[in-house]
Amino acid sequence: MKLVLQRVTQASVSVDGKIIAEIGQGLLILAGVGREDNGSQIGWLAKKCAELRIFADEKGKMNLSVKDVSGSTLVVSQFTLFAGCEKGRRPDFLSAAPPAQAEKLYLQFAEALRKEGVSVQTGKFGAMMQISLVNDGPVTIILER
Repeated sequence: MKLVLQRVTQASVSVDGKIIAEIGQGLLILAGVGREDNGSQIGWLAKKCAELRIFADEKGKMNLSVKDVSGSTLVVSQFTLFAGCEKGRRPDFLSAAPPAQAEKLYLQFAEALRKEGVSVQTGKFGAMMQISLVNDGPVTIILER
């Protein structure tokens, strides 16, 4: 799996012009599932997302986690994280998991975050989504496992 974490003050996902999920302070997590992924990495990634100290403490140091600040997460599936751009001008997605595998692992990741004590909202798997966010910092971190 590949994750792109963005520290946000707010984020939302819309489908067909309607907001289906939104959060205030927290993390927007774009989650890509690769063809080789089997779910063994989900626990580690969820724990890392929940405990990564990337929010400012009272002294302005990145010393607090999303849990520490009572923040939320918005998890959106993002197969394009596995885009292959080595050849030609059109990306291929040969490394991305097939939809059934990707949806299953994406949902397992969201549930693992909940089990870590984090509030979780999700996008709609496979839908054309519009994402709005206010990146705080900006702070953007890539996690792979």
